[in-house]
Amino acid sequence: MSGEEAPTQHQQPEQEKKPNEPPPAASDAPQESESSPAAEEKPISWRALVLTGHGGYDKMKLQVKTESKPQLKAGEVLLRVKASGLNFAELLGRQGLYDMLPNPPVTMGMEGSGVVEAVGEDVKDRKVGDRVIALSRSGMWQEVVVVSADHTFPMPEHMSFEEGAALPINYLTAYLMLFDVANVRPGKSVLIHMAAGGVGIAATQLCQTVQDVTVFGTASASKHETIAQGGVTHPIDYRTKDYVQEILKISPTGVDIVLDPLGGLDTQKGFNLLKPLGMLIVFGAANCMTGQKKNLLALAKTWYNQLSLSTLKLMQANKGISGFHLGNLIDEQLVSRTMYELLELYKQGKIKLRIDSCYHFEEIVDAMKRMHERQNIGKVILLSEPKKEEEKPKTNAEPGENVEKTESVITEEEEAAEEVNAETD
Repeated sequence: MSGEEAPTQHQQPEQEKKPNEPPPAASDAPQESESSPAAEEKPISWRALVLTGHGGYDKMKLQVKTESKPQLKAGEVLLRVKASGLNFAELLGRQGLYDMLPNPPVTMGMEGSGVVEAVGEDVKDRKVGDRVIALSRSGMWQEVVVVSADHTFPMPEHMSFEEGAALPINYLTAYLMLFDVANVRPGKSVLIHMAAGGVGIAATQLCQTVQDVTVFGTASASKHETIAQGGVTHPIDYRTKDYVQEILKISPTGVDIVLDPLGGLDTQKGFNLLKPLGMLIVFGAANCMTGQKKNLLALAKTWYNQLSLSTLKLMQANKGISGFHLGNLIDEQLVSRTMYELLELYKQGKIKLRIDSCYHFEEIVDAMKRMHERQNIGKVILLSEPKKEEEKPKTNAEPGENVEKTESVITEEEEAAEEVNAETD
């Protein structure tokens, strides 16, 4: 983890537990490499973050589950999760705005890293004790999880569990957009919105693997030094300046590629910024998310301002527009191949995973607030092991940056006052 550590103050959500329920399984519980009748009958306990309904932070509950040891099907592995990633999709999922997530109650989490504790039949390339990265549509925010062996990837020897959890979603998204959709080439220019976020930093680093790529990045002023050091050629403070005008001052003809996670009016601006033969890639709608609960006005505004195009207009403009949604990408071979390419880039030192902050499951509210309020620079990580009483939170807050106290329950008055700028950084 790089950066300067700054303590924040945390409130712990209530940990739900049934009467006479055994304590959570320790993260260093004995491992069993083979199934046996005794092992199958012995129940195990583990902690899980459960979304109990759509709404605010109070819908996130830390629960202890006690069940029989999972029976693995052919091709599956049992993973002891050490770290998992927090993504913007989970913030949307909590509000009921992410249609890929099953209905509550549900455990969220699409990526994580950990140690293989058991393997099912026909699993030849994974064994007990392997350190792996895992992908799943949901369910990674718990201490143990069953996943397909095909959705796990061996971790490089010197990669930490935090780094392993930071890699998949952000870097897969950035890599596939840049190289498979936009076909970025030497000498091109790219506009990256939310350049200090997980996908933004990943995209910036991947642009550095191509010669002479110019990167324009929007972010609040306090983050400019960091993103400039990371490879953003022209940082732009979207809060105080019109990023369209700032880009046109430097490049009057616009840019070749726009990565748009915002939606609404910003999609129109991005399309207008494209050079002839340029490509706009829409991969999010952050503008529709303001307060901690679903905002119907923000949704309507984003929808109303959404870019509307015809094929004739695209032809006349000599521009292209594409959408990207990793969750809807069913080509598992492409995802797997790209993961191995990213792991190779990591081994070569061409991508360096920036961890913004690490929070234990007990601190999920604080983790979500940090991302929601755009305080993070890089990846926010969740740690599955219980927090020690004397342990201070680990964050890489920039010097002088405002790191606010958070609460597990926000009052209606506070919520009414809680507005995040729609044009996110």
